[in-house]
Amino acid sequence: MNKYEVLGVVGEGAYGVVLKCRNKENNEVVAIKKFKESEEDEAVRKTTLREVKILRLVSKHDNIVQLLEAFRRKGKLYLVFEFVEKNMLELLEVYPHGLHASTIRNCIWQLVQAIEYCHKNDVIHRDIKPENLLVSMHTMVLKLCDFGFARTMPLKDSPLTDYVATRWYRAPELLLGSTRYGKTVDMWAIGCIMGELVDGQPLFPGESEIDQLFLIQKVLGPLTPEQQDMFMRNQRFVGLKFPDMSRPETLMKRYVGKLLKPAMNFMKSVLVMEPGLRLTSAEGAKHSYFEGLTRSPPPETRPASSTRPTSSGKTMPAAKLEKIPANRTFLEPGRGEQLPPMPDQVWDAPQEEEPERGKSRGSHRQKATKIACSMLSSIHLMRRTRKK
Repeated sequence: MNKYEVLGVVGEGAYGVVLKCRNKENNEVVAIKKFKESEEDEAVRKTTLREVKILRLVSKHDNIVQLLEAFRRKGKLYLVFEFVEKNMLELLEVYPHGLHASTIRNCIWQLVQAIEYCHKNDVIHRDIKPENLLVSMHTMVLKLCDFGFARTMPLKDSPLTDYVATRWYRAPELLLGSTRYGKTVDMWAIGCIMGELVDGQPLFPGESEIDQLFLIQKVLGPLTPEQQDMFMRNQRFVGLKFPDMSRPETLMKRYVGKLLKPAMNFMKSVLVMEPGLRLTSAEGAKHSYFEGLTRSPPPETRPASSTRPTSSGKTMPAAKLEKIPANRTFLEPGRGEQLPPMPDQVWDAPQEEEPERGKSRGSHRQKATKIACSMLSSIHLMRRTRKK
């Protein structure tokens, strides 16, 4: 750490702290993830080494945050990343009514490419959420970060943990406790992110796992027979049942007038209850919603001069997307005046796995709570009569 000057704290979580630092040798601004626990803890050591291994495998992609170096000091691991000034949650806090349609399209396109690259390398991310999507305000280049929950897919159908992904972006099979899920849990999360970018509100803001499952069914319809069986057998849901879900709200009604046909078709294709029927990342990258947008260059075709990624103080290499003028508003036309530039504020990342939002999102949290309470009163969750 001697060659780095600490400029401030970017975020802090259960794993450790992320620091904004300056390289004294070349003035490059970087983000350094410092793990709290010593590598003497075998579980921590295994997890961190897995994260480093995965990052070295996938971080060469333009839409994945780049790992610059990893080193140990006094038994603790430090990961040095390129620094990107904002994340998608901060963008949504400034534009609470959602982003411009073309901005959403560009962001989702970049996210799909990042996930497609991960999946091609047999890596599943498992924690896609606004906080983990870094955004350069100069170029609107999006970069997927935080691979703490990521892992390579196991061989021979080995079980996976179901306690991954923040609740609001968790696929039904994860909520039901499945340990045999696949890569499409990432595609489900992309659909949830897309909905949130449209109107600034989380698509499924559940207050608990049972609440989350209810909100999903309220929009998409009932669980599949296999999922219903998983629900009945899961000890966490013993004695609970859902009301009739045969007449859902539907995504079309939820976003009427807000999404054009290709965008709606893409969202409906990833937010599918049956995992096997969801679009894969490769299929998603070929969807008509992204027609006309150019792919980010493959990592192996990057210019040799790009030995290190640029910091936030320089222009980062952008994917070849639609050019966005500097004075461009992120709001939809007719939604009001353009908001002022985003303030230079320190992001306090949530310490819990679940989606605890900042004070600036307090009004939404209260709204979500009211919705949940209203929902729970209507759901009339009842104790099933046990057979004697």
